[in-house]
Parts: sequence; C-alpha cells; structure tokens
Amino acid sequence: MKADEARGLADDELKTRISELEEERFRLNFRAGTEQLEEPLRLRSVRRDIARLHTIARERALGIVRTTEKKAPVAKKGAAKKGAAKKAAAKKGTAKKAAAKKATKASGR
Repeated sequence: MKADEARGLADDELKTRISELEEERFRLNFRAGTEQLEEPLRLRSVRRDIARLHTIARERALGIVRTTEKKAPVAKKGAAKKGAAKKAAAKKGTAKKAAAKKATKASGR
C-alpha cells in the first residue's frame, strides 16, 4: 500500500488496516518458522506497510499535514560531468595499478 493511498483512508479504516496487516504478519512469521514461504519478501512488505500506516496515524495525531504532490527531481548543473570525471579518474587509477603490477612481475620480484 502506498502512502498516498493510506492517507486517503479514514482513521477507523486506518486502524482496521493496521490490525489486518499485523495479523497477516503474525501468520507469516509463524509459517516462516515452520515451513518455507512461497513469497518470503511478502513478510518485509507487510512489515513496512504496518510501519507506514503507524507513521500516518502518528502524523494525524500530531496534526501534521502532508501534501501528496510529487516533485520532479532537479538535476544540478555539471553533475553529469562530475560523475563522468570520477569514472574516468577511477579507470586511470586502475590502469596505473595494472601497469605497476606488470612492471613488478617483469623485474622478477
């Protein structure tokens, strides 16, 4: 469940959903202890959904209002150039190490 979807729920629906997910988590934990789960990552997603819903409930209790607007990521100028420069420097460093290794082997050490 996405946070935007959960924020659309009423308080009683939110509590109901939390209790349903906690029961599902209990059942998954129990099954995980006795047998191999078909979807072991489901346990992780249920745990995270519970945490997400608890966070939203706490935000409401504190009166924090979150907007659901999504902001587009803004790329910094020159960020791509810096990344390319770092990769090139890393390649040069690796080439230097390889050349030094070959020189050491050639000298007979």
